[in-house]
Amino acid sequence: MSSSLTNHQVRLAKRPEGAATRENWKFTTEPVGEPAEGGVLVKTLSLSLDPAMRGWLNDAKSYIAPVAIDEVMRAGGVGRVVASKNPQFAVGDAVYGTLGVQEYILIPQDQIKRNGLVKIDLNVGTITQWLNVLGMPGMTGYFGLMDVGQPKPGETVVVSGAAGAVGQTVGQLAKIKGCRVVGIAGGAAKCDWVVKELGFDACIDYKAGAGAVREGLKTHCPKGVDIYFDNVGGEILDAVLARLARKARVIICGAISQYNNANSMPGAGPRNYLSLLVNRARMEGIVVFDYADRFHIAVAELAGYLKDGRMKSKEDVVKGLDTFPESLNKLFAGENFGKLVLQVAED
Repeated sequence: MSSSLTNHQVRLAKRPEGAATRENWKFTTEPVGEPAEGGVLVKTLSLSLDPAMRGWLNDAKSYIAPVAIDEVMRAGGVGRVVASKNPQFAVGDAVYGTLGVQEYILIPQDQIKRNGLVKIDLNVGTITQWLNVLGMPGMTGYFGLMDVGQPKPGETVVVSGAAGAVGQTVGQLAKIKGCRVVGIAGGAAKCDWVVKELGFDACIDYKAGAGAVREGLKTHCPKGVDIYFDNVGGEILDAVLARLARKARVIICGAISQYNNANSMPGAGPRNYLSLLVNRARMEGIVVFDYADRFHIAVAELAGYLKDGRMKSKEDVVKGLDTFPESLNKLFAGENFGKLVLQVAED
């Protein structure tokens, strides 16, 4: 069946200095092979585009090996099994896993676990929800807030990148757990959406001029910030550090404001870190892969909230493998509204 198929792929051609452009990628084609005993062939439907992908391009020590030159770009996605010699996967099964930026992936038996390939139920959530609230961003938000943040009812939670993939889950989950939630997002439309649609108590527009974040925090967090879920780093992190409450928890999930500095110059570190000492606060990083054995617990809880309407999800879908270089960069310009998803094929 698969011998007549052609696979289109996006591979890393050279490591970027600053923002990745089309010149950093190469588009390749190759015939699609048949699965060997125990293997599966998956057709990619949609891929998750995430800020972390920029970090994977740097030849530096991190929580995961960098993408190698000439390697298919790493990406999580949802697909359909189109050929299988593995009893755990049947043709037609919807699956989630590391599929890469390509139309098809042949996964040998010994790579299935490494690729995190699991069956998913599209009755529980849509394809895009499985890449958002029920996927890596949702898992990141859930375990970052619940395990590292340990929210208590009545606490004030601030989340940056509030309209993005991780931020929307964190804010809504914090509200469900009885917290007061203040978002930080770019532009009036995003701020209106997180307050009116997602139920945040307030949202600060960081694009509203110099000092907007500092003033907004003063207004909306008069007693300080108990939990800060940081997706952006840079000046916004500094502004929140200056407003911490006693025993605050700062969750470091990402620093999108700094990622394109990564190879050419070091990112700016927090200047106000002594606030951690004064307030007996702590700052801790979250890497979602550490919680893989508990994903099913979070998926079950979050799926329940989606079903009963306590949680909403918003995705920003771009189409076509050939748009990948420009689509990825939307994240760093703040042009996406909701979780950015690249649709590779119709289901």
